[in-house]
Amino acid sequence: MDTLVDINNVRKVYKRDAFEVPVLNGVTLEVPRGDFLALMGPSGSGKTTLLNLMAGIDRPTAGSIFVDGKEISRFSETQLASWRARHVGFIFQMYNLIPVLNAAENVELPLLLTKLSKKERREHVHAALGIVGLEDRSLHYPRQLSGGQEQRVAIARAIVTDPTLLVADEPTGDLDAKNAQETLDLLQRLNTEYQKTIVMVTHDPKAALHAKRTLHLEKGLLVNGYNLDTMASA
Repeated sequence: MDTLVDINNVRKVYKRDAFEVPVLNGVTLEVPRGDFLALMGPSGSGKTTLLNLMAGIDRPTAGSIFVDGKEISRFSETQLASWRARHVGFIFQMYNLIPVLNAAENVELPLLLTKLSKKERREHVHAALGIVGLEDRSLHYPRQLSGGQEQRVAIARAIVTDPTLLVADEPTGDLDAKNAQETLDLLQRLNTEYQKTIVMVTHDPKAALHAKRTLHLEKGLLVNGYNLDTMASA
């Protein structure tokens, strides 16, 4: 299967004053194109750090990271910013919507960095809101939406550029059970129907069941992985 993300012996060390804090200790990982991968592990295990590295938000202390054949770990900050804008869609726990912009304007934000015309941007926004089932809420402001609807607007914003990779950091962490289920169903549909490659950090085993496979981190190391079938039968 075609590999989209290729992480080779990656280490990440943060420096605090005179101290070094190792977070990742030689992680090697391949994410096939079209995968839906859940990353689990205790607090401080390196889940979010690994997600940020493959999304180009952070860079490794050692090792290499290739995404779609490009070694992003060697990119300059300017190159990384441009690459992220074109190739990565971000979904966060807290939605990060702009309160003074309506749903359509929030979704349009990533497109303002592109060369698309206003008409083309409007078409992309309409399509993205349609995928998440919120066409009728396009003029609503975040305060007029439920938490689940806000997260769906955030997902529409993440997919509006048709990114190569979707990364989700605890996307259901601030939702009730019903809205969490709807959000996970939507991510699963983006993976199966639209062939989006998704990497999701979660602490919730039920959320991880929506992924095709799960990998666990302990103290900066990948310790094991389960596919969907073995987790469902456990």
